[in-house]
Amino acid sequence: MRPELGVCYYPEHWPEDIWPNDAARMREAGITYVRIGEFAWSRLEPQPGQFQFGWLDRAIDILVSAGLKVVLGTPTATPPRWMLDRFPDMLAVDAQGSPRKFGSRRHYCFSHVGYRETCMEITERLGERYGRDARITAWQIDNEYGCHDTTLSYSEAARHGFRAWLAQRYGSIEALNQAWGNVFWSMEYLDFDAIDLPNLTVTQPNPSHELAFRRFSSDQVVAFNQSQVQALRKATDAPLIHNYMGRVLEFDHFAVGADLDIASWDSYPIGFLSDRIEASPDHKLAYLQQGDPDMQAFHHDLYRAVGRGRWWVMEQQPGPVNWAPYNPAPLPGMVRLWTWEAIAHGAEVVSYFRWRQAPFAQEQMHAGLLRPNDEEAPGLAETRQVSAELPLFAEMEQTRAEVALLFDYPSSWAWATLPQGADFDYFRLVFSVYRALRRAGLSVDILPSDQADVSGYKLILAPGLAGAHPTLHDAMRQSNGVKIYGPRSFTVTSELTIPPGKIPMMEDLAVEILWSESLPPDHHRPVRGGGAIRHWMETLAAESDVLFESETGMPVLVGNDQNWYLGGWPDETLWDRILDLAARKADLHLRPLPEGLRLRRAGDLEFAFNYNAHDVHWNDADLEPCAVAAWRDGKRIL
Repeated sequence: MRPELGVCYYPEHWPEDIWPNDAARMREAGITYVRIGEFAWSRLEPQPGQFQFGWLDRAIDILVSAGLKVVLGTPTATPPRWMLDRFPDMLAVDAQGSPRKFGSRRHYCFSHVGYRETCMEITERLGERYGRDARITAWQIDNEYGCHDTTLSYSEAARHGFRAWLAQRYGSIEALNQAWGNVFWSMEYLDFDAIDLPNLTVTQPNPSHELAFRRFSSDQVVAFNQSQVQALRKATDAPLIHNYMGRVLEFDHFAVGADLDIASWDSYPIGFLSDRIEASPDHKLAYLQQGDPDMQAFHHDLYRAVGRGRWWVMEQQPGPVNWAPYNPAPLPGMVRLWTWEAIAHGAEVVSYFRWRQAPFAQEQMHAGLLRPNDEEAPGLAETRQVSAELPLFAEMEQTRAEVALLFDYPSSWAWATLPQGADFDYFRLVFSVYRALRRAGLSVDILPSDQADVSGYKLILAPGLAGAHPTLHDAMRQSNGVKIYGPRSFTVTSELTIPPGKIPMMEDLAVEILWSESLPPDHHRPVRGGGAIRHWMETLAAESDVLFESETGMPVLVGNDQNWYLGGWPDETLWDRILDLAARKADLHLRPLPEGLRLRRAGDLEFAFNYNAHDVHWNDADLEPCAVAAWRDGKRIL
């Protein structure tokens, strides 16, 4: 696999006479892919049933003539204003009961059948015209599902769809009442039509009700995506892609990805540092213009799993963004670093957002590779540099890592519904594990918990899994690697209730959770030997060996040969100690790294990324601020 570069382009935003020059400059910069069309519905169908494809035909002709490969998007994330006249009830509704009005984007409800069918129609029309056009090398379906908190919708369409979904899932109202424990607070229903959506209740709705609605909402995203997949599969053999977001967990990306050929995601490191990561003020200040050293890599590894090995970055930040609370510019070298880091994790394409900064509307302060006046922005020079370096890596190989980290979207929904502590967050827990692995110099494979092939991994970590899928139980039993479960693993049923009997996974571990405590941010429980438990602590009764205990003598990490259970949320020091112990048991070689330096293994290559704003000396090399280095067989080649 030879990696390539791309860019997002909006020909409908610019005079047609500049398209040829834009295309030529893209190609000169080393760009080979260009994504178009994903927001252009009002230009493709300005009035219902009146299609105008001529401008798009000409844009494709110009781009391809310049040597570019076209990724064509379906425009369904931005329905035009006339759509509301056809479907006044298509708008998503927030949890407070307010409709998400027209005037920006993503204002549709996934549950609205009429809108979904109309999306199929425009997708079919695009497929009929371009599906067998060899110049279209890939298709992007919609854009950023779930962005702007749009997965959960409390509309009338959602209410109707939810009731039908419940009837199919439970079969009878008696079964639903039993599963949800509706005898509590006299919440029993007489029929499915009596069930409302779980919002605007006096206090928290029944957690089982809320979790069921989250599952339903995820299924609606899957069904919406499937409808466009079905429309395009009939028309094209080109790969189908969706561009996911960072730390958006409200729908199951593995379920959506099962219908697609390639996963992609939109990487905005500095924006995400500002508003999607819990970190100290000192940490955020140190990486203000670089982004968090682990956030991008985590999503690279996640979406490699979602795409079953095939994945892209569809949008890579090239300069300041416009949507975060604060929007500093990247330090010199960071656009290059982010690009190479994605490639090292297996990206087939890294595509920058966008070609030219828009001088109008909501994103006019969002930088591109060109300024609005056509002058080059700093990111374009770094794009050229990466393009010039790519021939050094004619073929990039991805090999299985020695460490696997299980990830599970339903567990995120369960703990978002019943956090039990104001700062208990599934992503935050899993990310703390991932950070510790990366600090230790390890490459990581992220795996879906319900279909995980864990054979061959030396170390497997499963933090916060709400419940164990039967196939996972069997796979873990057959694995020869060291397994670390917890905290808060296998503690609820699929209905978010406490299991009535013994839990098979916990019986294998010879441990029982007696009770759990959530801890305020300024509180910690010291552990003998160093480190502490924060956020979450479980009181364990264990027949297996106690590997770590608190200073008050409470078991923290217990283990039976290669099966360990962690009864709390470790701080960084304790995570490092746990991994050191696990590495000795699993025959793993750890290489603790300087602050801000990260590694990635790719076949016979090893990459190093210096996220620091200062020099770092490592592996007999001096790495400048924001530098990238690569070695093959011990010889530095980058």
